[in-house]
Amino acid sequence: MTDAKRQLVVFDFDWSMADQDTDRWIFEVLAPDLRRKMKTLKDEIQWTDLVAQSLREIHARGVTKDQIVQALETMPYHPAMKRAVTNLKSRGKTTFLCLSNANSVFISTILKSKGLENLFQEIITNPAEWDNSGLLKLRRRVDPLGVQHTCEVGCSPNMCKGEELEAFLGRQEEKFDLICYVGDGTNDFCPILRLRSTDIVFCRTSRGLQKRINSEGQEKGLKAQIKYWGGAWELEEYFDQL
Repeated sequence: MTDAKRQLVVFDFDWSMADQDTDRWIFEVLAPDLRRKMKTLKDEIQWTDLVAQSLREIHARGVTKDQIVQALETMPYHPAMKRAVTNLKSRGKTTFLCLSNANSVFISTILKSKGLENLFQEIITNPAEWDNSGLLKLRRRVDPLGVQHTCEVGCSPNMCKGEELEAFLGRQEEKFDLICYVGDGTNDFCPILRLRSTDIVFCRTSRGLQKRINSEGQEKGLKAQIKYWGGAWELEEYFDQL
């Protein structure tokens, strides 16, 4: 167990908290041809905009809100992950933050289906909402027509996770003794550069974040301790020590 009296656990969502990618999953389940189309367009259209476009297309085909919700509720989510976060929160000294490039509806729907709707103090992600016709309307967190973020590490145009993490920490009345970051993707590299040498990165193996840590971590001045995990049961073991 750590000596921290007040600690923060920051979670990416896709492939970090959940065992799939929400943006891709619903199309794989409900419209595989659109999923294939997304693969061909991903280098031409900004990803959040591409998901929004694909949501409009799937809605035009008659796919309903209930079908999308059901697909999200059946997306792989390891029972050990639910145990890990539930047990850690019950000990009373941990604040949870979600920092994700998915969207608010996908994340909240899955969390509610797992009984975890009250886990996070904040969920920082792309905003989405259902309209009266059942269309899920998605937009970037950073408005493409407004002031853009200033990230130089390579965050997506829709959101800089490093800037978002620093803004969240700035809103807190007290500092955290320990910050832990759970992530897997290349866009999780920027926020972990903001961590201290006493903080911990729980990096999922064999994905983009591990590759960036290995290729750029030393050059970019990464200070945090790195602990690797592959399955949720391994993260649960780490959490039991916090």
